Amino acid sequence: MKILIKGGRVIDPASNFDEICDVAVAAGRIISIKQVPTDFAPNKVIDAAGCVVTPGLVDLAVRLREPGHEHEGMLESEMAAAVAGGVSSVVCPPDTDPVLDEPGLVEMLKFRAEKLHQSRVFPLGALTRGMQGEVLTEMVQLTEAGCVGFSQAEVPLGNTQVLQRALQYASTFGYAVWLRPQELYLGRGVAASGPLATRMGLSGVPVAAETIALHVIFELMKSTGARVHLCRLSSAAGLALVRRAKDEGLDLTCDISINSLHLTENDIGYFDSRARLNPPLRQQRDRDALREALADGTIDALVSDHTPVDEDAKTLPFAEAEPGATGLELLLSLALKWSQESGTGLARALAVLTHEPARVLGASLGTLQASVGQLVEGGVADVCIFDPGAEWVVQPAALRSQGKHTPFSGYALPGRVRCTLVGGHVAYDKLA
Repeated sequence: MKILIKGGRVIDPASNFDEICDVAVAAGRIISIKQVPTDFAPNKVIDAAGCVVTPGLVDLAVRLREPGHEHEGMLESEMAAAVAGGVSSVVCPPDTDPVLDEPGLVEMLKFRAEKLHQSRVFPLGALTRGMQGEVLTEMVQLTEAGCVGFSQAEVPLGNTQVLQRALQYASTFGYAVWLRPQELYLGRGVAASGPLATRMGLSGVPVAAETIALHVIFELMKSTGARVHLCRLSSAAGLALVRRAKDEGLDLTCDISINSLHLTENDIGYFDSRARLNPPLRQQRDRDALREALADGTIDALVSDHTPVDEDAKTLPFAEAEPGATGLELLLSLALKWSQESGTGLARALAVLTHEPARVLGASLGTLQASVGQLVEGGVADVCIFDPGAEWVVQPAALRSQGKHTPFSGYALPGRVRCTLVGGHVAYDKLA
């Protein structure tokens, strides 16, 4: 199918391109930007006047809830939420049921996702069998099945020797290990340690739970030469360690969630279970440090940490409620909100959603490496078209995700996705 995207403001953060022009798409590829061939005869014309045309968003933390948790989210509903949020590529952690520790499970997930013709799905394989922290998985076989890295998801790996062996093995084959820095025993609380948690009678998670884990990870990286992606940093102290590690030349990237970027522990309010999240919301000084680090490049990517949770699991006392919130449809708007509030340019807000997370995936993208997260002639036509001037109010019932719980309910947010193309296929269209 031939598509002409006409008259939009085309922004490609990877190449610093920012002009009002046309984009021509054919056979799933971008065939021209700005200079459309005179003989190009489109089957469909998308009028993007007043809109921004940017690469499809790449979200590095999306729970699709299949297999095993279909009562909280179906692949169909979460893929629909992704394209409605302008997200053309998602990375899903291995904490499904059963855990993604066998090639057949990975292949089935990718097959199911491809049949929907919506967002691209890049699974993470389990680092250890069943994520039990004892026996390493067959990383080579899982990579051949389609895994882009290896993770323990939210399960801390308490055995340092197993972690060392995992990093050694991954380093040998050039695989990336994705870790959320969390010390096994200190990370068992439900809120950030501090006066607020004490007054509310909630068990606390100290900053040390993150910093101790970071120290261990960095020391093992030095001895093994492994490449590590740190998932959802939450503290100013942790960021200071990450800056130092990057200055020392460790092969390291990291991300933060939209929740930690905007919210603090005060948003728990009167035991609001919608703010029961992992990692827990921390103090304002931590949030401010995260915002600055995202702007200056210390933090590489912004993620939705999309975790659909059903009604029964959320309508419980705060400490008993299941952690998580829906976020795919909020990712772009919350990035734009941060950009406006911090004075960071639009290009940086889009960069942390497009080519920076694609850079984290790197060679694991295979033939897509040169074009995912970018608008480049000859590259895949993954495109997000959004109206930066539109404002909308978050109404959980209107979200396409099966999970309706979000701490941003009622927020007025900037920017509305109007159209999403994935591989040249119109997966979402509100411009028609």
